[in-house]
Amino acid sequence: MKSTKFHLIYILLISFATNGLSQETGEWVSLFNGKDFDSWQVGENASSFTIADSVIRVAGDVAHLFYVGDVADHNFTDFEFKATVMTKPGANSGIYFHTKFQEGGWPNQGYEVQVNNSQEDWRRTGSLYGIADVKENYAKDNEWYTEYIKVEGNRVIIKINDIVTVDYTEPENPLRGDSQKERILQSGTFALQGHDRGSVVYYKDIMVKVLPAGGF
Repeated sequence: MKSTKFHLIYILLISFATNGLSQETGEWVSLFNGKDFDSWQVGENASSFTIADSVIRVAGDVAHLFYVGDVADHNFTDFEFKATVMTKPGANSGIYFHTKFQEGGWPNQGYEVQVNNSQEDWRRTGSLYGIADVKENYAKDNEWYTEYIKVEGNRVIIKINDIVTVDYTEPENPLRGDSQKERILQSGTFALQGHDRGSVVYYKDIMVKVLPAGGF
């Protein structure tokens, strides 16, 4: 019995050490297990997020699904992030970074990377919303594409299917209105946006690579 107990403790310690090492050495780590919302949290309108076939489906009233898991203690500063995304016609969504959990409303903290290929908002997929906006379409509805975000130091790079759509360097004292004063680079977690009842969006293969501080 004692031997078995020590063996289990040893396995747990090795597992913990390996997970921590993968996060520290810049390896890609999955944030979504494909089965449930373990490590994720949503406040109001939680029914806007469902899972089927290892895919998160977003459809319903305004809601935001925040990563609250163990990777980097859900507090990321410099990182690479990628997700495989598909929009249905007329859909709007977004991926927030450097944000934090809140029960309802639009996240106050952090930046939003736009997900929108055909909805009436002219800011298209790959925009750094309201800061460095893209008018061109780099992805299509009903097709899977990769949305990639890199933050290192004061620089943000966004790619859609390996095409750079934004390369933004935040100035030392960015000008922000009262409603955007927390839209700055600091640290925080990720969130997926449920925008409105008419928007249906799918997310899968949600991954992060933690980067050491130090800039490009």
